[in-house]
Amino acid sequence: MAFQLGDNDAQGLNEMNLIPLIDVMLVLMIIFLLTATVLNPTVPLDLPKTSAAVNEQPPEAIQISIDKDAGIFWDSEAISMDELQTRLQQEASTGKDPAIQLRADKDSKYDSVAQVLAAASTAGLTKIAFVND
Repeated sequence: MAFQLGDNDAQGLNEMNLIPLIDVMLVLMIIFLLTATVLNPTVPLDLPKTSAAVNEQPPEAIQISIDKDAGIFWDSEAISMDELQTRLQQEASTGKDPAIQLRADKDSKYDSVAQVLAAASTAGLTKIAFVND
């Protein structure tokens, strides 16, 4: 803006500053573009209907724990190695291929862990995860 201070008041404002007007127009254009994309984010489609069944939930994981005294636990129930093999065979025969979460005490013997892994492998269960803290 051009102002002249002094005695000659006839000239005053001789040109208009367009920069604020351009700034406002750019902000309005950006707002318009953003709202236009939010209002129509996808392509409207008429999707076909199917009769597909809903997927079943995955089976819950089996938790096998081994304490430092070589005790084997199915969830929180103490079991023997023979009973573990029987239960693993039963789980494998259901056809769901459940996951096994193996929780072994850090002071447990490697032999106990190896026997549990061998029993799971013999039963045909391959999804085994080691749980730690």
